[in-house]
Amino acid sequence: MDKDISRAVIKRLPRYYRYLATLIDEGVERISSNDLSRRMRVTASQIRQDLNNFGGFGQQGYGYNVRFLHDEIGKILGLDATHPMILIGAGNLGQALANYSGFDKSGFNLIGIFDADPALSGSMIRGIPIHMIGDLDTFLLENKVEIAILTLPKAEAPQVAERLVEGGIKAIWNFAHVDLDTPDDVIVENVHLSESLMTLSYNLSEHHKSHQTES
Repeated sequence: MDKDISRAVIKRLPRYYRYLATLIDEGVERISSNDLSRRMRVTASQIRQDLNNFGGFGQQGYGYNVRFLHDEIGKILGLDATHPMILIGAGNLGQALANYSGFDKSGFNLIGIFDADPALSGSMIRGIPIHMIGDLDTFLLENKVEIAILTLPKAEAPQVAERLVEGGIKAIWNFAHVDLDTPDDVIVENVHLSESLMTLSYNLSEHHKSHQTES
């Protein structure tokens, strides 16, 4: 696609995909932008503007075919392909992510887990073996891996990220509390849990203030 799509639109696409999946489960075959907006609490005009970036998909007087729109958004998100991935850091967070069965349903195929703790060597999570971090370079050489998930202490993450880049990884899902310095052709999606919690705290604080003003 030639046109640049804003990051805000891209971040809303998974939400559309999730709501449409729920509609499919409910047996809904078509829906208007107005009905979808009420469910999602996004304006109908915003929905139409977002989807028009990719061709629109709706018909005047009919609305959207739910399954078709769900499948088309899945293609836009790249969910019509399988993405082999590895996870580095088998602590509590890493194990929780490795145990999440939803990855498989969306085409994200976890094929290897790595950690530095010798006590975990040979252990399995959902049938996936835990390798030692020393085996990472060989594993990347012998396997096609598109995505790496980092759940490491921030002091260790930059060095491991360098090894991943050298091993051909082009996408990193980074849970380490540090911004990674990677080449321009390597995509990094940062998930800073504490920042998300701080945002929640701010919104909660503003909510309390508004109620105090009303009273």
